[in-house]
Amino acid sequence: MTLKDINSDDAVSELVDFSIILGIILLATAIIVVAGIPLLKHMQENQHSENIVQSFQVLAPNINKVVKGNAPSQSIELKIYGGTLSVTSASYMKVNMKVWNAANGSFETETFGKHIGTIENSYKDTLVCYENTGIWARYENEKSVIKQEPLFSFSDNVLLIPCSSLSGTSSLSGNGLVSVTANGGRRTIESYYNISRVNITIESNYFKAWENYLNGTMKMPIIMTDEVNNTVYASKNYAQNIDVFIVESPMHVRID
Repeated sequence: MTLKDINSDDAVSELVDFSIILGIILLATAIIVVAGIPLLKHMQENQHSENIVQSFQVLAPNINKVVKGNAPSQSIELKIYGGTLSVTSASYMKVNMKVWNAANGSFETETFGKHIGTIENSYKDTLVCYENTGIWARYENEKSVIKQEPLFSFSDNVLLIPCSSLSGTSSLSGNGLVSVTANGGRRTIESYYNISRVNITIESNYFKAWENYLNGTMKMPIIMTDEVNNTVYASKNYAQNIDVFIVESPMHVRID
């Protein structure tokens, strides 16, 4: 019996085969690392964004207890994932109403306008906020959507419009749990009777979602949108005069 010559063709072939297999394994590993890790990171970020929306859907009913006058204040814990949670009073709502004045037999215009403000979480390319009793989100493509409808209602010729007027300038960034406290102020109800037309103007970073809500849910035709100033204008004429009640609920919001 003779030993195999390590320089034989068979030995060289085995070495080449081993090198090819090792190269394939290394290439496959590199592909997994290059493609897999960003995919996992993207999936994690999407999950964080969804968790933020869900936490705001818990936040809204609690703060709306203050809006409805069911509680003087509310404190809720939210988790942030490396983003920023802040409160601002930048957004604005104005309501113009055409009123019949029976005393002098003519139409007059009544106007109500207030800053409504937001509690907003900014994470990566996603924004989620509480604004005027609803939950809204905006994504990297600038598309804004409704996540939870605000407390507007129209029934039996009565239009109810909420106005959760937020104040505060606090902001926190990082990871972990934060506390959001909303302290209610003096709640008032503005009453308007014999209204034949209502115009609603919303200035907000989420004006496109407001456009869909006012037109789709409240059945108010959109007169125009101003994309430069992030504003939507809606108007509706009523065949039978209606009554309008605007519930103004000022709140000071603190983030700790």
